[in-house]
Amino acid sequence: MKKTAIILIYAISVWFSKNSDAQVAPQKYFVEFMDKTNSPFSIARPQEFLSARAIERRQKQGIPVVENDLPVNSIYVNAIRKYTGAILSRSKWFNGITFYCLNPSLVDSISRLPFVKKVVKNKLCNNNINNYKTDNKFNSEELLLEVNAVLQPSFQGSYNVNNGFNYGPSFNQIHMLKGDSLHKMGYRGQGMVIAILDGGFKNADKLIAFDSLWTNNQILGTKDFVTPGNNVFNESSHGMEVLSCIGGNIPGQLIGTAPKSDFWLLRTEDINSENLIEEYNWVAGAEFADSVGADIINSSLGYTQFDDTTKNHTCADMNGNSTPATKGANLAFSKGMLIVNSAGNEGNKLWKCVSAPADGFNVLAVAAVDSNGIRAVFSSVGEATRRIKPNVASMGVNSVVSSEIGTIIRASGTSFSSPIIAGLVACLWQAAPTWSNYLIKRSIELSGNKTMNPDSLTGYGIPDFVKALKVVSVPENHEGRSISIYPNPFISVFTISFNSVNEQRLNLLLCDQQGRVIYSCKQFVRAGMNEILLTDLPVLKKGFYFLNIKGNDINVNEKVIKIYN
Repeated sequence: MKKTAIILIYAISVWFSKNSDAQVAPQKYFVEFMDKTNSPFSIARPQEFLSARAIERRQKQGIPVVENDLPVNSIYVNAIRKYTGAILSRSKWFNGITFYCLNPSLVDSISRLPFVKKVVKNKLCNNNINNYKTDNKFNSEELLLEVNAVLQPSFQGSYNVNNGFNYGPSFNQIHMLKGDSLHKMGYRGQGMVIAILDGGFKNADKLIAFDSLWTNNQILGTKDFVTPGNNVFNESSHGMEVLSCIGGNIPGQLIGTAPKSDFWLLRTEDINSENLIEEYNWVAGAEFADSVGADIINSSLGYTQFDDTTKNHTCADMNGNSTPATKGANLAFSKGMLIVNSAGNEGNKLWKCVSAPADGFNVLAVAAVDSNGIRAVFSSVGEATRRIKPNVASMGVNSVVSSEIGTIIRASGTSFSSPIIAGLVACLWQAAPTWSNYLIKRSIELSGNKTMNPDSLTGYGIPDFVKALKVVSVPENHEGRSISIYPNPFISVFTISFNSVNEQRLNLLLCDQQGRVIYSCKQFVRAGMNEILLTDLPVLKKGFYFLNIKGNDINVNEKVIKIYN
């Protein structure tokens, strides 16, 4: 994708303006602190740093507030501020901040402070804008927007209007997933909050596709993590196009998959370069989404390689929890949110594999198919051995979206298959409000048209959101301590996700249908979210098994299904 490169000039402290050795090219870093000692905040008073809605989400899913929920230590932040006045963002999950600094010697001084664990350089020192990458950084195929046709408002009456919506040409991308049936049931995203992490939302404050969102106060707010205080409606149009897939509302032309949801519009992506700092921006955006009470994050972004090639990822890094963005996405899931992410558009390129954070263990990665359900050649490839990636698929070829001038057009990329799914996640969760994020995710997977034979191309396939309401029964909840097992069905290994109020030791027994113990182990779990990946299971035949999980205050039996011999 060709872009006009623009250097964003940040305001810096007076100190820097007086130093002749200050470099011209902006420099951005992440500093990780040693601890949160002497924090004025306490997990006993979460209302001081989490919204009421964020606390309610945790309570509904039995998720305790833990130390990584505490804000970073302001004493440490102020100490860094003495070296650089430009603090860009903070990350409580990673216990650090991103900052802007022109003088490398000062960065060295920061790295030697006693409370600093490490400093990560995020951007090359380079004054030549021509050396910056201009590759496609969004998961939209070939171009930021591939326009195949401009659609005129001549579709009135040509599509299903039985449920009160005249979908126009957007009908197929919703009907493929049975989303129109959820709409007919009255589930259109009411009461659900979706945060969109993207590169900008150009003209979303002016276009007719979003007038109902503004009229009904469904846009809850915006925040820019690239240029703090900036107007996100003046930046890239990519996020606006993504928003139109979920919240667009022009009868006869475009209806989004959750037109009644509420939205936070968060800019985490700098479209003018590709650097590791954007992954830290992503995490900061996810933390903000958590704190304001978002239920769902849609991210049509992917991270693979960077302008500074020393920071490049490899496909081997796409292992579920290695990159900063992927770690952040998994942490976001541990707070009760569901993260929906485009799988990527590298399937027909050298990279090929899914990108970060779509590779995350707990991320719902979405591949692209055409209107006939056939996989798009550009849709990134995952794996189907230890885990299923991508997880599901939806229409990402010739998807119907709004352009930045208000015309309704068709565009291609997993950038659009992801929000189409994200909106229906909101509708499904509205229909099943007591379900955990894991159960919502799992029900979607189990409703796919390839559930018993998932692969590395479209995962569990195209989900049926009406079926998703029926395929999962809510497991017993033991005083807020829930056990989740995924993937289930599994191929060779599976993970146990466990929220524990106290530290305890679990005894795990896997039995066959005759009750014979074929595997056992003991596992220590800490208070809070735990994930136990069972990698040493014996070779099992295809079929049903029973897992007993017993601890100090829990005794659960769950059925697991082994697929493939």
